Amino acid sequence: MSLFRCPICSAPLTRGERTYTCPNGHSYDISKEGYVHLLPPNQMHSKAPGDDKAMVAARNRFLSAGYYQPLRTALEELALRYAPAPCAVVDSGCGEGYYTAGIAQALREAGRSPAVAGIDISKFALRWAAKRDRETEFAVGSAYRLPVADGCAHLLVNCFSPLAAEEFHRVLKPGGVFLYVVPAPEHLWELKEVLYDTPYPNPDETIPYEGFQLLEVVPVETMLHIENPEDLQALFQMTPYCWKTPKAGVERLRALSRLEVRAGFRIHVFRRDMA
Repeated sequence: MSLFRCPICSAPLTRGERTYTCPNGHSYDISKEGYVHLLPPNQMHSKAPGDDKAMVAARNRFLSAGYYQPLRTALEELALRYAPAPCAVVDSGCGEGYYTAGIAQALREAGRSPAVAGIDISKFALRWAAKRDRETEFAVGSAYRLPVADGCAHLLVNCFSPLAAEEFHRVLKPGGVFLYVVPAPEHLWELKEVLYDTPYPNPDETIPYEGFQLLEVVPVETMLHIENPEDLQALFQMTPYCWKTPKAGVERLRALSRLEVRAGFRIHVFRRDMA
């Protein structure tokens, strides 16, 4: 059974061999990679919204090398702690599906029989995601209008992606859990020291969201020993720094062949109110 619903009429979608269809006759082709496009033209602000091909390729290279494995492991452990059996999981802003695939695999191996859907606005990211995990459904869609039904998910995941609290509340079942990943204050500090003359820490705050109860904040800290210049450039290209770094900082980074960098994350665990 598909977790997706029609972006036009909100009816449930049924997955066929090559298309998703709804009872009202709307049809959506499945790409050769395996994802479906569920973002209506009136919600698209460009021909190819979201991260571009170069940024996606850089992030896929870096994540696939295992540098952020500690974060993936922590998310898998939290999914096992909070997701029932069977369960439905929605990853909003799933990107290349690195964390989606890890969570899905952990739940499958634990016998939780998960139905998993990953949604991202970038078709370039979903090309990687759909090839990484053939059992998970992936769709181009907006975090602010997720193409899934009300109250369908036991677990919702959001890693470094736009937070749409009202929409997440709609999608989660009462009592469902929301895992929200943000960078810690000194995340990638050594990289920022190379790029900027006066780097500043990320904000360290826990914002309350109406309709959610904060259960815990899980810190994840690790040191990245980057010995490959191509991996170092991939890290830079997958971050927002790529768009706003002065030329001098870019040149300093290009001159490096290795770097040790702190990576820090905060996983905020929220439960949707029962009402």
